[in-house]
Amino acid sequence: MVASFFAGVGGIDLAFEQAGFNIIYANEIDEKAAKTYELNFNLKVDVRDIKDIEPNKLPDFNILVAGFPCQAFSIAGYREGFEDKKGRGNLFFNIINILEHKNVEVVFLENVKNLVSHDKGNTFKIIIRELERLGYYIKYKVLNGMEYGNIPQNRERIYIIAFKNKQAYERFEFPSKIDLTNRLDNVIDYENNVDNKYYYTQDKCSFFGELKNKINKHDTVYQWRRIYVRENQSNVCPTLTANMGMGGHNVPIIYTNSKKYRKLTPKECFNLQGYPEEYKLPKDIADSQLYKQAGNSVVVPVIRRIAENIAQAIQ
Repeated sequence: MVASFFAGVGGIDLAFEQAGFNIIYANEIDEKAAKTYELNFNLKVDVRDIKDIEPNKLPDFNILVAGFPCQAFSIAGYREGFEDKKGRGNLFFNIINILEHKNVEVVFLENVKNLVSHDKGNTFKIIIRELERLGYYIKYKVLNGMEYGNIPQNRERIYIIAFKNKQAYERFEFPSKIDLTNRLDNVIDYENNVDNKYYYTQDKCSFFGELKNKINKHDTVYQWRRIYVRENQSNVCPTLTANMGMGGHNVPIIYTNSKKYRKLTPKECFNLQGYPEEYKLPKDIADSQLYKQAGNSVVVPVIRRIAENIAQAIQ
């Protein structure tokens, strides 16, 4: 039985479901993300602030999963960690509070890779120390989606797995690297036309001349970086971010086979996180929110492989 906190649109939950686990509870404060979640899971999301949740009123579960907020630990944020003035860093202690009140065998945590180095390593030491204080044995590793999930996106994240049972801890191993055989054109539609709103044209785009001068390959992904075009050299998509939809020009750009310039669609961004084709996006939510949801999410196949190894370790 799995309980999910900071569930977002359900990437971690989907991966654990694919590995054979049963998700019985999900908490996500963002109501738009919860709407996307509920469209794809037979589960009502608890949209309360985690600080308002009373652990003793939660259903019983033996696995806790959480992609707890990463802004406070990210270079892209303010690097304030537990001192984050918006309280995001402190939300980790709400997870600890739940673990203190519930009999949880396994904890799965996902975060940005910079969590390890934040505040000269002190933030990460606190996280590990708090889990060890509760009797957990811990393994952690930074994995890249293109190396461990066969997904053409350069996305490094740290995964922390904590076990109450020492034998399960000793049996658990992180998955090994696999070849990247999934190409960009498997998840991005370079061939067919999409809605006109995704295209950059001379009359609608102030930097169209730069796009025309620099973008000329059909098998790569580009980014507009305020004053210049950046080409990704490794034939994968650069890391998708939560601020993609904010301001409109952070979404990766492609050069279609019909020689047009367009940004990725929200669905393509979800494809680049390894969501299955049947995963649905609400039609009444703005693209800016869907881009944010995709950027905030996880590489599903990486977590599925970790969850499968967890299942083997605890059997």
